[in-house]
Amino acid sequence: MDGLFFQNKRGFSSYHVENVLNTLCEKYPFARAETIGRSVLGRPVTVLVIGEGARRVFVNAAHHANEWITSLVLLRFAAEYLAAVDKDGVIYDAPARALYRSATLHLLPLVNPDGADLVNGQIQDEAVLKRAGRIAGRYPHIPFPDGWKANIRGVDLNLQYPAGWEIARANKAEIGVVSPAPRDFVGPCALSEPESIAVFNYTLENNFDITLSYHTQGKVIYWKYLDIDVKNALEIALEFKKVSGYEVEDVPYASGFAGYKDWFIKRFRRPGFTIEAGEGVSPLPLEQLDEIYKNNLGILVRALLCTNH
Repeated sequence: MDGLFFQNKRGFSSYHVENVLNTLCEKYPFARAETIGRSVLGRPVTVLVIGEGARRVFVNAAHHANEWITSLVLLRFAAEYLAAVDKDGVIYDAPARALYRSATLHLLPLVNPDGADLVNGQIQDEAVLKRAGRIAGRYPHIPFPDGWKANIRGVDLNLQYPAGWEIARANKAEIGVVSPAPRDFVGPCALSEPESIAVFNYTLENNFDITLSYHTQGKVIYWKYLDIDVKNALEIALEFKKVSGYEVEDVPYASGFAGYKDWFIKRFRRPGFTIEAGEGVSPLPLEQLDEIYKNNLGILVRALLCTNH
């Protein structure tokens, strides 16, 4: 897949993600892309579906704009997995065609296309840039645009889900965030944003067995929501730790509500995980991509193998 992946930050955009997904589907007709919604600015929110098995696995990345490097992790995995299926090869330590037959992978590389485009200097509309600049101007301690996590309206998409949303709102109000912001604004209500609505509805429609949400940073695996007991969740988290070297931890209370993982666990009582990839200050440098991918390849393969039954 030479040419799919670029060498500098300014090459990344939601258009690049779409081009990669289209190229993969053209090269490997047994994969398909589904547009599950549109962003505030009308950019597609697109899932790549690979496999024909009964086990349904959903992996999403880049709810947060400046965590876009996680999109590249999923795109690289998709390219390598599809190539391995095509050639009857091995991915990590698993026969790719056996994975393909036993599990169906739903891969959403970019939940927040507008935000990622903003962080990467890819938005040209002056009115849009001016509105974002006004929001950022109220938070001068947050670098702009590099510190931007929200969607283009200043809503944090991983604080949008109906799992303790009111608690998340109160927690963020305590740190002074009660209106659109580069990060930490929960929105006027749960599921107010088209991107989070798309992910929410797609999850309900597909009834996944296991979900992974990719973020940066910290080299940490989060696996719980409150004290809800999910069968095999800890065992799976420990297997992820074994193949990645990441730590398994509980989410800090102030960050423990209204995220996608939280809602998935609350709603389905099935394993849901947040993977905090890499280390440093987001956006992480592209120089970390190879290491992040190497650390997470085993997690992605194990997610296709694991079951909570």
